[in-house]
Amino acid sequence: MGSMPQNSYLVALFTFVIAALTTATWWTLGRDTTHEVDAATGAVTGPYETPQVIACVVVLVALVVVGALVLPAWLAVLAVSLPFTAAWTLHASSTDDSGLWAVGAILVLIGTLVGSTVVTAVTRALVRNRS
Repeated sequence: MGSMPQNSYLVALFTFVIAALTTATWWTLGRDTTHEVDAATGAVTGPYETPQVIACVVVLVALVVVGALVLPAWLAVLAVSLPFTAAWTLHASSTDDSGLWAVGAILVLIGTLVGSTVVTAVTRALVRNRS
């Protein structure tokens, strides 16, 4: 990629900023822990509402796209997947007594790695085709 910074300090800075924004995304969009109970059926939903999930995905996709444009592909993927999974895991492990948070953490990690890889590949392909 021609726009990729060659200076290792710039790469580190871009990586840190993307990782910090990813973590901030979780802390702002994922802090809702309220479960809703349907009075008629007694069904429990939540804690996350559809708009929260959509907003979270949109922000993460945007961060991966920016990362794919300025960082090596592998670093763009890890700069989003690892901090998001870490933030999710810290929260889940502190609120779950069953231990199932560990299974969720693995699923979140796999999902963010796969999703970030796909977004990075598509971004790189689109940029390459425009050149």
